[in-house]
Amino acid sequence: MARIAPLTPPYEADVEKALLKWMPPGVAQEPLALFRLLQHHPELASRMRVLGAGLLAHGELPALDREIVIARVTARCGCRYEWGVHAAVFAPVVGLTPEQVEATVSGDPAHPAWSVRHRALIAAVDELHDTATVSGDAWAALAGHYPETQLLELLVLAGWYRTIAYVANGIGLEEEPWAAPYPDR
Repeated sequence: MARIAPLTPPYEADVEKALLKWMPPGVAQEPLALFRLLQHHPELASRMRVLGAGLLAHGELPALDREIVIARVTARCGCRYEWGVHAAVFAPVVGLTPEQVEATVSGDPAHPAWSVRHRALIAAVDELHDTATVSGDAWAALAGHYPETQLLELLVLAGWYRTIAYVANGIGLEEEPWAAPYPDR
């Protein structure tokens, strides 16, 4: 059970309006538990929405690469909540295969499901997770595939989803009922 329960309907008008901003237009499902949780602190939620939405909808990284970063960061953090949401909603849309989605948890960057570019991406995410930096060799491998703007975005994206993992794990947020099940290792 979550340490702070996400808000539940009926919502006050200002909360309803804020939650609608988090969800894509036309989505019939209830706003995510994470969004309903953050509405306990509306000013913080508002600031977080801008960065989160910007990274998802307006980034320069290819969508497939973005989702690999998100899945690997959340898997390394053991964040079943956010990993499951992205594995269910975004992974199929960007073309991640079930084998690749599982490989974000099993963690083998040399897995045959990955291209050379994606191996470099996963290795860099792992270094960031373990050391809060990227080695010269890992940076060189990334720089062979991404321009500087995307390299900067990659670092912010990885840090952002580590923050999301801290929130979801720290609160003990329960997985969405429709989320992809986290693979047992």
